[in-house]
Amino acid sequence: MSPFEDVYKESKFHPKLEGLLLPYGTAGFRSNANHLDHIMFRMGLLAVLRSQNTKATIGVMVTASHNPEEDNGVKIIDPMGEMMSTSWEGYATQLANAEQEDLIDALKEIIEKEAIDLSLEAKVFLGKDTRKSGVKLSEAVISGVSALGGHSKDFGLVTTPQLHYAVRCQNTKGKYGEPSVEGYNKKLSAAFIQLTNNAFNCTDDQKHLSVDGANGIGALKLREIECHLKKSAHITLFNDGSKRKLNDQCGADFVKVHQKAPIGIEMNPGERGCSFDGDADRIVYYYTDSQRRFHLLDGDKIATLISIFLKELLTQSGLNLTMAVVQTAYANGSSTDYLRDTLKVTVQCSKTGVKYLQQMAQKFDIGVYFEANGHGTVVFSKSAEDQIHQLAEDPSANDEAKRAARMLQSSVNVINQTIGDAISDMLLIEAILAIKGMTIQQWHAIYTDLPNRQIKVKVADRRVIDTTDAERRAVSPAGLQEAIDSLVKRHKKARSFVRPSGTEDVVRIYAEAETQESADALAHEVSLAVYRLAGGVGDEPKPLH
Repeated sequence: MSPFEDVYKESKFHPKLEGLLLPYGTAGFRSNANHLDHIMFRMGLLAVLRSQNTKATIGVMVTASHNPEEDNGVKIIDPMGEMMSTSWEGYATQLANAEQEDLIDALKEIIEKEAIDLSLEAKVFLGKDTRKSGVKLSEAVISGVSALGGHSKDFGLVTTPQLHYAVRCQNTKGKYGEPSVEGYNKKLSAAFIQLTNNAFNCTDDQKHLSVDGANGIGALKLREIECHLKKSAHITLFNDGSKRKLNDQCGADFVKVHQKAPIGIEMNPGERGCSFDGDADRIVYYYTDSQRRFHLLDGDKIATLISIFLKELLTQSGLNLTMAVVQTAYANGSSTDYLRDTLKVTVQCSKTGVKYLQQMAQKFDIGVYFEANGHGTVVFSKSAEDQIHQLAEDPSANDEAKRAARMLQSSVNVINQTIGDAISDMLLIEAILAIKGMTIQQWHAIYTDLPNRQIKVKVADRRVIDTTDAERRAVSPAGLQEAIDSLVKRHKKARSFVRPSGTEDVVRIYAEAETQESADALAHEVSLAVYRLAGGVGDEPKPLH
């Protein structure tokens, strides 16, 4: 029996839902879990082809991240633990949406275009988060892998970053680490302990952190790594999945969007708290002051803290390495000004989507990249890692330079360079705060965010909006950018931009200004311009107040 006959036979057990069309976006496929069985089967097929195409192990993660529990989704992971190549996203969409009778032709088209040798071995690593639907959907992926003759290894319950990590470890033949959750736990915890050995006066109170696990996989995996941390961190875990639903009024996305602490967490004024998202690839920090006012430290604040720390170590070590911070247009203007004008580091702006930030960050020896939502990490070039290692082992180097190099080395090892990782980022942040003897209030006070507002406008067709300059300027429809420029001039310290949603017919609007009242007014004014010039549907946007 040919492999295509196997595929056709198995695909009948995973029939496509009539009329369902889904695009493979930055977050892969996401929808109600009941709609995804055929897509999971077909992504198993695609993972086999990608493995044969790259001659490497490929990852498939079954998760819907910060979406509600009834949703699910799937992301494909490329050989170095990065997101799947943009050039293959079209294949994923094509395969997922092919009608049943066209599935084999769609497969053959990919095989022909990429000149794939089906006789090559294919290996796929699989993982899932804690959603109940993940069990059945993972089985559909495995069915797809097997139908095309591939081999799969099911890691079971893992965070998204842990699967990215395992894929990279496998394809570097262990140079990046051991391709297992235990290997991940040992590597990160050992590096964290080495790093915090440089925190000479850190008390037990200062080591305490309250963590909101979003009732998801991050809570489960934090418990596992916690026993490796010994007494270097004191973590109190909330929203561990034992009482409430995944992402229900908790998690990083909820905190960021609603600007308030998650339900189910108990913190005294001034204490540090942080929230993971559903698959533990995002993190945000926060605290309440003595007046019980909530203060959020998002991805911009995290990138700034890490950049300050790394720049100090580079200065102390004497290493001449290029370093940049990559942000999106959503980064608060105050953070950009601080990084560029006060810290004197290179700041780059990329399109929204972690894959775009990562690509830009990789152009530097050290690239710090974070989206404002808390998704990000740090990447180091091979040359940078080699230079850091050589200095750390150099017997002729002075003590300050060698100590800085060893701290950089520990930082490299505590960081998951493959993708944003809530656990890894948390360990790095906690180490930095301990070493610098810095409170969360002092961290928050490094710069003051400009007030901002994000809203959206429904339109008949989001494709009428086209942007340039990393999505900061609109090139169509005609007259829209001119209207935005005119509105911005009415407000102090203001800026605004619009961009189409990647998944629905809405236009997302960001506005920033000197006061919250001004930011809200600007957001509303721009929403009216979008509504009138870009084919708004429904009622005209109303003022926010």
